[in-house]
Amino acid sequence: MNYQDSRKLQPGRLVIASHNPGKIREIAALLGPYGIEPVSAGSLGLPEPEETGTTFIANAELKALLAADLSGLPALADDSGLCVEALGGDPGIFSARWAGESKDFNIAMQRVEDQLARTGPEAGRDAHFVCALAVAWPDGHMESVEGRVDGALVWPPRGGNGFGYDPVFVPHGHALTFGEMDPEAKHAMSHRADAFAKLTAMLF
Repeated sequence: MNYQDSRKLQPGRLVIASHNPGKIREIAALLGPYGIEPVSAGSLGLPEPEETGTTFIANAELKALLAADLSGLPALADDSGLCVEALGGDPGIFSARWAGESKDFNIAMQRVEDQLARTGPEAGRDAHFVCALAVAWPDGHMESVEGRVDGALVWPPRGGNGFGYDPVFVPHGHALTFGEMDPEAKHAMSHRADAFAKLTAMLF
């Protein structure tokens, strides 16, 4: 895409179309330098739509469109997940759903480990995180990008930082899991950081 042709995002309020506190914190930190005032969907009482898309980008776009339409403000949505090579890319777009109704990612991480164990002792532990970001305006205009970081899974989980599957994911070239890293170190290399670098080049 030619970034010169994309719509620019002006300083001011931007709805973060998420009810995940950890995700909102990360996005707010990444948006800080651009004069953006993040407002969470939860604080506006906006509902979470059913994620009916078959790709990360599709789910991010439908969440952003709904939030922009209901709030009358530009809205940014993130759809991200863990893709495990030996599990055929699962949990993928269902990453949050593997945590169940309680959103307990200890359950989700255990489920991934159990599935790997069932594939046999030769199963590889290569995995990657994907982050799709979409910004929608109330008139329906949309800009979207996708980022990725590759690594490997460890067990048992390590570290109390981050959220989601961070405690079992070690990015290539590093010894610490995302759960063990300082937030600043994770922000510098994560799938969300990769997507944000593309998004900010496009929007600012």
